[in-house]
This record gives sequence, C-alpha cells and structure tokens, in this order.
Amino acid sequence: MPVLLCLVGLGPVAQASEAVPDPDEGSIGIQLLEAPVSRRADPRALRYIVDHLAPGTVIKRQLQVRNTSDAQQRIDLYPSAATVEGDRFIFGEGRTPNELTSWISLDRHQLTLDPGDSARFTGTIAVPANASSGERYAVVWASATSKPTASGNVTQVHRVGVRVYLSVGAGGEPPSDFGIGEFVPARDPDGVPSVAIGVDNTGQRALDLTGKVNLTEGPGGMEAGPFDIVEGTTLSPGDSGGVVVRLPKELPNGPWKIVADLESGMVKRSATRSIEFPDRGKVGKPGTILSGWMPLWSIAGALVVVLLILAALIMKRRSRQPAAVG
Repeated sequence: MPVLLCLVGLGPVAQASEAVPDPDEGSIGIQLLEAPVSRRADPRALRYIVDHLAPGTVIKRQLQVRNTSDAQQRIDLYPSAATVEGDRFIFGEGRTPNELTSWISLDRHQLTLDPGDSARFTGTIAVPANASSGERYAVVWASATSKPTASGNVTQVHRVGVRVYLSVGAGGEPPSDFGIGEFVPARDPDGVPSVAIGVDNTGQRALDLTGKVNLTEGPGGMEAGPFDIVEGTTLSPGDSGGVVVRLPKELPNGPWKIVADLESGMVKRSATRSIEFPDRGKVGKPGTILSGWMPLWSIAGALVVVLLILAALIMKRRSRQPAAVG
C-alpha cells in the first residue's frame, strides 16, 4: 500500500551537477524541488534524494531541468546505476541498470527546451514488498548531446544528475555516524601544504563529507582559516577513507593547532590536533591529539580544588579520632 509522505518545497537550490558541459555549448542544469519535511534541516536531502523506506512503500519527487545555453536543447531523462567504492560515488556508464533503477520510473523521458526555459518532471520510487534490507544507489540523469564537430563525427554527451541514496528496511532509519582519525600534513613539490584527515564510517548509511579546518597558535601567534575541505569523498557503511584540505603556499611550517569540523548531512564531528608541516615534497608526521588539552589556568584551578578536598578529608578524619587518656 503506498505511503503518503509530507514534503516541503525547496525553491531555488544549487544544481547537483555531476558533469560539466563544454562552455562553448552552454549548459543544462537539474535540481531537486522537494524533500520530506523531516529532512528539511539535512543539507544532503536538499540536494539529493536521501530516504529510508519500508518494503512496499511508494514515494514521488519533483525535479526541474533548465536549459542555460543559448541554443535549443533536446534533453533525455533516465535513471542509471551508481555504487560507492574507494571513497567515491561512482556513476555507471550510460543507462547501466541495477536493482534500484528498476524501482525508479519517470513521468517524462525527453524534453525540448528553448534557451532559458525550464520544465518539471516527477520521479517515482516503488520499493517491492519483498525487497531486502540495505542501502542502494542510483542517479537520475538529464542528458544532452552536442552537434558533431566541424572537423569530424565526434559528438559529446553532457549530463547532470541528482543522486539517490535509498535505505530499505523495517522500522526506523539506520544510524549515520563517523569518527575522525589521523591528521597527516604534507607539502607537494611546489611547496603547497595540505592535510589528509582520516575518517571511519561507523554508521549504517553512506556519508558525503564536507567541512572546514582552522589553524591557530602558529608561529608568533598566527591564525589562518577557515579552509574548506576538498569535496568528493563518499564513504559506504563500515569503510575508512579520508578528506583533504589544501592550504596557502606561504603558510609556515608551524607548529600549529588545527581544528577540523566535518559533517555529513546532520551528523557533525570535530577533532583537534597539533601538526607541523614538512619541507617541500615531503610528508610529515601524524598530528598529536589535543582533544584533552586544557589551558594552564584550568589545570591550576583543578589542582587547587583537589588540594582543598584532601585537606577537608584529613581534618574530618582527625576530628573523629578518640581523645588520648592520661
């Protein structure tokens, strides 16, 4: 029996482009127009179709395609398979099918759009009643083919898409979580510094990692940041990988205190390390954990409290001792 879900309109959002068209040919864009109200605070669900459904559930999502080129475009719409491998969301070739794509149907398969025009279409996901538990991946693509070049018969296919992360199972949604591991500083042969940050997906859903880092307590009290991590890391449940942040070339070696604030959807984690960048073309030592660091005044205050407690215990014990008899 279909389940009716309460949806919220997203309005204008950044298009979830998965391929960049040739600038000479203009471009097309695609965006998701609605998401469940329960996920309105989840930035991933505002960009991708992210959901957890019980077997036998049917949902619908509205999407929009826009022609931002200066020529009329004939645009094909279709779902295609995807996987998560090696820290990346991998797109299947062409119209490669998988189990999830067999559950996806579109009410329109082709559009002809004049320059600046847009059109909406609806995607339906119908999960079979006998579907097994687990997370599956796909992409809803909008694809346009350029005209052959003057020098030959070569054509280019440009496509942009909206990812689908669908978890299937009875009951509530499986938890999402991750832990932050080592910080490894490095400098490339040109002297540009970077930090590779290890991440472990300890939850039961795929993660798309984003975030920022800040550097403080550098040489002479210098501070730098925030700096965005390089996007593109997707981790499947139980996998380990990492993210990278690239920093200005003029940044001194340090030492530095570095704070990383990472997130995937509504899951956010932070970690602090002490690092020192190596010389040009080398990889440095992993950072030292600073999560238990306390300023000196806090340590002194804690010692004073401990001493006062000990003094009170000694005085209490003395007061309970019997008086000496002469």
